[in-house]
Amino acid sequence: MLSRRGFIKGAAVAAVGTMVGVPARPAVAGPSAKVSRQVPGYFRLPVGDIEVTALYDGGVTIPAKILHGATPQEIDVLLRDACIDPEQGLPTAINAFLVNTGNHLLLVDTGAGTAFGDKGGLLPGNIRAAGYDPREIGVVLLTHLHSDHALGLTDGAGRAVFPQARVRAAAAEAAYWLGPDAEQRIPEAQRKMLPAIKAALAPYQEAGRFSTFAPGETPAQGVEAVALAGHTPGHTGYRLASKGQGILFWGDIVHGMAVQFPRPEVSIDFDIDQPAAVATRTALMKSLAKGNEWVAGAHLPFPGLGHLRQAGAGYAWCPALYAG
Repeated sequence: MLSRRGFIKGAAVAAVGTMVGVPARPAVAGPSAKVSRQVPGYFRLPVGDIEVTALYDGGVTIPAKILHGATPQEIDVLLRDACIDPEQGLPTAINAFLVNTGNHLLLVDTGAGTAFGDKGGLLPGNIRAAGYDPREIGVVLLTHLHSDHALGLTDGAGRAVFPQARVRAAAAEAAYWLGPDAEQRIPEAQRKMLPAIKAALAPYQEAGRFSTFAPGETPAQGVEAVALAGHTPGHTGYRLASKGQGILFWGDIVHGMAVQFPRPEVSIDFDIDQPAAVATRTALMKSLAKGNEWVAGAHLPFPGLGHLRQAGAGYAWCPALYAG
């Protein structure tokens, strides 16, 4: 109950406010710090009874000068048509994909881990944000052993991020990077990755959880391995299907969407065998454009999910649209 003294005090304050002609109001808040972080990077796509979750690990910028197969002027035009400043380079995502088949949980690629500093390493957090735990994952399928696909296997202390998972890669890929003559055979520019690749695989090898698969072998239940050599010798895609729908996880078939869809003959310095990579990309795009299979791309703009369609002499990308 309001006391007589409280009532008199409140009346006095009200009177002062009336005398100066300014109504009482709350204090104005000061400046707020900007929040630069985006929302968690995950995106769900149903493929029949399969749930595919695209996961964002980070992003880098690729200089236009490492693209080959078209003149610099032609590449500049394609980039500007896509509202990309050629001087700034091509923004490129690093995507991985979690697949829940209803029977088991698969992860396709693991991102860059700590190798790219603040440009990568978001995958474990985004797995959790998506409602899963890295310890739940039963199989990790590596499209190849480049750093932005394999180094996310371990954390900054060298511990397995996916301790319950079996890690699988194509036999040709493992032989190329892990073979006894790798130091002599691998080009110098890519040789520096070898220690980090070996360290990322080490805890899984020690636990008996890393193994390779041969051509024609099924790497995991319900998964078809698709040989896509060129980018690396054992570069592999993974295909799953459910209820008449299918999806192909194609790894590094495309790095620069604005250039390589309209001009699939354009290669990139990251391709170990550039002519073979061009041949693989050209044949694969031609095949995919004839059907309605979903595509999941490691370096397409997040979420990296969509379809291909023919567009003149090249192709256009039809991205998956957000649906809540």
